[in-house]
Amino acid sequence: MTALRLGVNALFYLPGEVGGSETYLLESLRALSRRPDRPDLVLFTNAENDGKLRAEFPAAEAVPAGVAATNRFVRILAEQLQLPRLARRARVDLLWSPGYTAPAFYACPQVVSILDVQYKRFPQDVSWLAARAMDVLYPSAARRSDAVVAISEFAKSDVVRFLGVPPEKVTTTRLAADPAFGEPAGPPPRELAGAPYLLCVAHTYPHKNVGVLVRAFNRLAAEIPHRLVLVGKARLGEADVAAALKETPSGRAIRYPGLPWRELIALYQNADWFAFPSLYEGFGLPVLEAMRAGAPVLTTREASIPEVGGDAVRYADGRDEQAFADALRAALALPAAERARQIAAARRRAAGFTWEASAEKLWYVLQQTAR
Repeated sequence: MTALRLGVNALFYLPGEVGGSETYLLESLRALSRRPDRPDLVLFTNAENDGKLRAEFPAAEAVPAGVAATNRFVRILAEQLQLPRLARRARVDLLWSPGYTAPAFYACPQVVSILDVQYKRFPQDVSWLAARAMDVLYPSAARRSDAVVAISEFAKSDVVRFLGVPPEKVTTTRLAADPAFGEPAGPPPRELAGAPYLLCVAHTYPHKNVGVLVRAFNRLAAEIPHRLVLVGKARLGEADVAAALKETPSGRAIRYPGLPWRELIALYQNADWFAFPSLYEGFGLPVLEAMRAGAPVLTTREASIPEVGGDAVRYADGRDEQAFADALRAALALPAAERARQIAAARRRAAGFTWEASAEKLWYVLQQTAR
């Protein structure tokens, strides 16, 4: 039987810049490539990701569009006008667009993955112009594609609500944490030696709510020996986070815009608690990574997060900094045996999320659509 020739629209992908959608793209492709009935991959690349994707997937056919994804306007034009021509020449059986948007007009069957519709609930996360572009591109992709993939039941409900597609058109495929999070990675960065720390991994978008965590920490700083470690790049909510950090006692907050993969895993594994005050997640992958790494988690009941954490994490009100501080204080005071039970339960739950299971459902959707 001839393998399905799967075109992958990677024009959206900026290495190191697109957050969870980068993990989703790469891990899905890796899992699909491990299947005995794996597809023949045809990767449509941009100027920034072409080399990385060729190195990562040497068996795939790479078709460069020659555009720079850092220029969003040019990238969108290339996706709508150039990509259909490239895909026709490559004779793909199906085009999968894993990054929210897809060509509006194309004769080949299409599947689009829409990971969230965050900008509808948190318009302050994006510029006015970007939001208007999404108002056109997201519904177009959802309606023109033959099938839509979401990454949680919550994300599916938002796709149906905001993009006007019937629920039967949307399939949910859950994400997973890399098994490496459960393998010993050594000590954390040297500057963290000597005192326990609380960890948060999130870019400073407004919906990530990092400022509330910093202010909650400030309320407790005199009572606890911990430092606060923030990993993530500055985004549109940075001003709020920076203002909160001005009130943090000197030397008690440490920031990293990013870390090498192994060091990030070590940072998770050695954290006393992982605190994640986010108010919106299409899936909430950092919560699952912390669970897999053995860091007890304090987070919120917002959006998709309870689908990930279940009963294996602790929850707090992320819209009330005093309530979050009180929940953090209670978490830090947990008896060792209860803390260990939570960690064990979280690890068991996290092990049930695998990229193989995610790719199995994705592959079913792709095959059914191609037929």
